[in-house]
Amino acid sequence: MRVALRSTPSITSAAKGFATKPIRQQQRAAFSTSRQHNARNQIYDTVRNPAAFQTYLQLSTSSRTPLLTLWTTSWCGTCRTVKPLLEELVGSARVGEAEGGVGLVEVEVDAPDIMAENMGLTYMITSIPTLLSFDAGEAQTETRVVDGKRLRDRAWLEEWIRNEARRWKS
Repeated sequence: MRVALRSTPSITSAAKGFATKPIRQQQRAAFSTSRQHNARNQIYDTVRNPAAFQTYLQLSTSSRTPLLTLWTTSWCGTCRTVKPLLEELVGSARVGEAEGGVGLVEVEVDAPDIMAENMGLTYMITSIPTLLSFDAGEAQTETRVVDGKRLRDRAWLEEWIRNEARRWKS
């Protein structure tokens, strides 16, 4: 999606900063969108409500990439170790891009809106942290990962991400 940038007419210096702010926001949005369009792997903002989760599922489905979800809580120490590792693998190391790409999102199970909707129960989250992939909006429970040792094993995670990215190709 491209955002059309337009120039503003000449205005006084007092109003200039106020009037140009929307234009700068449009420029940032256009740059951000064009960067995201070229990238295959995506890291999304943390989910704290069901509507955001549904949005990311729809984005994943429309972009034809699996959505990797890391189910965490605010009190989980292992989660604080696993999340940066996953973000590094998906983000800077780009693991899975050669296979078609993935999206990654953290879902905070103990967020009030997530708890109110019983999303943990809906997706059978029985252990924290849990790594669960969604393919075309469907939870891939057979490849769910709940073993803390595996979640901290970089080589194992790299292969898991690649396998999930290949899911769309088969």
